[in-house]
Amino acid sequence: MKNGALATPVADVEAAEPHRRRWSWLWGPAFVAAIAYVDPGNVAANLTAGARYGYLLVWVLVMANGMAVLVQYLSAKTGLVTGSSLPELLGARLGGRSRILYWLQAELVAAATDLAEVLGGAIALQILFGVPLVLGGVIVGVVSMLVLAIQTRRGQRPFEYVVMGLLLVITIGFMAGLFVTGVSWSEAAAGLVPRFDGGQTVLLAASMLGATVMPHAIYVHSALARDRHGHRRDELPRMLRATRWDVIASMVVAGAVNIAMLLLAAGNLQGVGGTDSIQGANEAISSALGPTVGVLFGIGLLASGLASTSVGCYAGATIMSGLLRIRIPMLVRRAVTLVPALVILALGVNPTWALVLSQVLLSLGIPFALIPLVRLSSDRGLMGSHANATPLRVAAWLVVGLIVLLNLALVVLSVMGLG
Repeated sequence: MKNGALATPVADVEAAEPHRRRWSWLWGPAFVAAIAYVDPGNVAANLTAGARYGYLLVWVLVMANGMAVLVQYLSAKTGLVTGSSLPELLGARLGGRSRILYWLQAELVAAATDLAEVLGGAIALQILFGVPLVLGGVIVGVVSMLVLAIQTRRGQRPFEYVVMGLLLVITIGFMAGLFVTGVSWSEAAAGLVPRFDGGQTVLLAASMLGATVMPHAIYVHSALARDRHGHRRDELPRMLRATRWDVIASMVVAGAVNIAMLLLAAGNLQGVGGTDSIQGANEAISSALGPTVGVLFGIGLLASGLASTSVGCYAGATIMSGLLRIRIPMLVRRAVTLVPALVILALGVNPTWALVLSQVLLSLGIPFALIPLVRLSSDRGLMGSHANATPLRVAAWLVVGLIVLLNLALVVLSVMGLG
């Protein structure tokens, strides 16, 4: 195993059962990484966009999900081909000061991610059981430690099963409302046309993009693929084919959940007062669609918080191990990174607005993860015959350019005080 590996590679029993293992390749790392695409930050950004602007920003989610397919495949491919995670590859190439600075920005992004996930889980516990937000944050942190303990003690595959089970709960919880709501499909189709309506929509678009193409998911997927499949050169072509299907299937699920949230808000919450918070949105959903849908929404939000905070902590450990070559026990890291979220909750900051702003910060961090990924995965000296072909390389740089332009627009609008 490479230095900094955080989980056990493919189990011996799978090596003895090649046919079973072949199918197991299809359901694994990408579905764990997909949790990052349906975390509470997505809920806040998508509900806010739908409630305020209806179907206007549907195109942002569709475009972001298409970007996510490409990005996650490049991340997984890099881990499989090189046998190293993206942070490990960067750590080996950066000088001491550059490596520390890069780690600091990556940790800031990871902190923003963790903030969103703990806040979302705490809000879900308040919605479902009336638990105070600070206590809810503590409960989310403790449960996430139990989920991480499965990975630490049992290995990666059981951890994947737990996370994928939570993903199923998330999907049911957030999509249930579509079966009883009246979505205007003609307006939804019109929302596929790219356009904005003032500076605030640009801010929301950046938030939705940051919540979809998440930097920590870029870092962690390379490590997940490396640890899950090992570094078997003879089976690499087959693993890459299976990885493509893994990524496509997982991103279709995540994309459907995100679009469902926006459609639900656009169809039922637009113009309704009190929907500027997730709690208010849940009350409006319960009022419009019935208490059952409201409860299912709360359960989906809770599963989202629990699963995403576990994966986020795994990502943070991957970043630190790869860049600083320091390994802190995952449960200790979980306890330390829980503190900022609890402080935010204790100070009484609007948790939904904190979620949206955390996603904007994530959007600003995307280029720092994406540019090195595209460069390394296109490096023939590193990737050999598996380096990105010209069409793929052009598409990847186009994605980078679009994200950077959106972020620049966000900065300009913020400085000018628009929106």
